[in-house]
Amino acid sequence: MQTVTPLAVAYLASPVGLLELRGTDAGLAAVLFRQDGEAAPTPPDTLPTCLREAAQQLQAYFGRELRTFDLTYDLQQGTDFQRRVWAALPGIGYGRTASYLDLARQLGDPKAVRAVGAANGQNPLAIVCPCHRIIGAGGQLTGYAGGLARKKWLLTFENPPAQGELF
Repeated sequence: MQTVTPLAVAYLASPVGLLELRGTDAGLAAVLFRQDGEAAPTPPDTLPTCLREAAQQLQAYFGRELRTFDLTYDLQQGTDFQRRVWAALPGIGYGRTASYLDLARQLGDPKAVRAVGAANGQNPLAIVCPCHRIIGAGGQLTGYAGGLARKKWLLTFENPPAQGELF
């Protein structure tokens, strides 16, 4: 009989709203968007041990101190194809974007654009596996589980417009 590792849950306030972190001793299982007021942020001193590193790295990301996450994951869902898509997402660097077609080509199947889009929409690791960096082929913002306003905020946050002349 297989032993099931208990899932720890914590809530983190962020500039894009409340984030729900889920994980086990094996790693981070999910970063999900929640509605503000749905739960209270977890006090730092009561964060489950298995979620402390993820919370610290997310805070460093939002503090502009971190551009690449270095976390261990315990994905408890997803098909092999979805996991391949999710594994490719961190390869899209901070402040950069790629299209669904770009990602399908990278995975070796340019005809899998819709499947890549569907897998991207099921990514359980928002922000840390940066599905927000995937855009339409024409540069348009397309679906995002956290909503297009959050997607736009994250992309602008990572690649703020250059400041024009002051005088």
